[in-house]
Amino acid sequence: MPPLVYVCVRPQAGAAAGEYESFRAAMRRDDLAQLDLVRDPLPDDAFDRFAGFVVGGSPFNVADPESTKTDVQRRIEADLERIAARAADGTTAGMFTCYSIGVVTRMLGGEVTRAHPEDTGPTTISLTDAAGTDPVFGGLANRFTALTAHKEGAAAAPPGATLLATNAACPVQAYRVGDRLYATQFHPEPTGRAFTERMAIYRDDGYFDARDYDRIAARVLAASLTEPARLLHAFSRQVER
Repeated sequence: MPPLVYVCVRPQAGAAAGEYESFRAAMRRDDLAQLDLVRDPLPDDAFDRFAGFVVGGSPFNVADPESTKTDVQRRIEADLERIAARAADGTTAGMFTCYSIGVVTRMLGGEVTRAHPEDTGPTTISLTDAAGTDPVFGGLANRFTALTAHKEGAAAAPPGATLLATNAACPVQAYRVGDRLYATQFHPEPTGRAFTERMAIYRDDGYFDARDYDRIAARVLAASLTEPARLLHAFSRQVER
C-alpha cells in the first residue's frame, strides 16, 4: 500500500521538522512520507503515490485579504484544495489540521473569519453525538484536552460536513465530509514538549505575548493530551483498512 504522507505548509524549517516528527510519533508510522508545499508544488502523481494525506498547520491565514497573500500562499491553498476535493469524493483520505481546516471550509462554501480565534495553550474539546459512531472519533473520550493557537475559525461547519467536535470559543473544532475527509481546528499531533518548542519559534508572531512564554509553556506541559494522538492513530488505521 502507498504510504501516508505529511504535507508541510510551514515556511519555518525548524517548526516543520518538529511537526513532522510529532505526526510520525502520534500515528506510529515510521514510514510516514513528506511533501513540502512551501518549496515545491503538489506533484502530479501524488494521488498515485500516497494512500492519504495529513496536513499540518501554518502561520498563514485563510481569512487574510487575497491582495496580502504571497504567491506561495496562494499556490499552497490551491494545492490543498486539490487534496481536499479528492478526499471529499472518496478517492483519497485526508486529515487537515489548524490552518488547513480553513482552506477546506472555504472550498466547501463555508465562512472563515477572525471572529473565532483561540489563545495559545490547552483547551477543552467536546464531541458531538455524531462523533460517537464515527470510525475515527468514536473511540475518544467525550471531552478531552487539546492544544490550540490560531487567529481565525468558523462559526458553523461548511455545507455537507458532519460536525464532530466543538467548544465555546471556536464552535467548529472538527468535522468529517463523506467517509475520508477529516478536519480539525485544534492540533492533534504535538506532545506538550513539542508544542512548547514550536511556541519558541513563533513567540514573536502575535499568537501570545512573548513575555508570557514561561507561564503558557507551564500550562501546556501540565496538560493531559492522550486523546488527540489516539485520534491520529485511529485515522492512520482507518486509511489502512
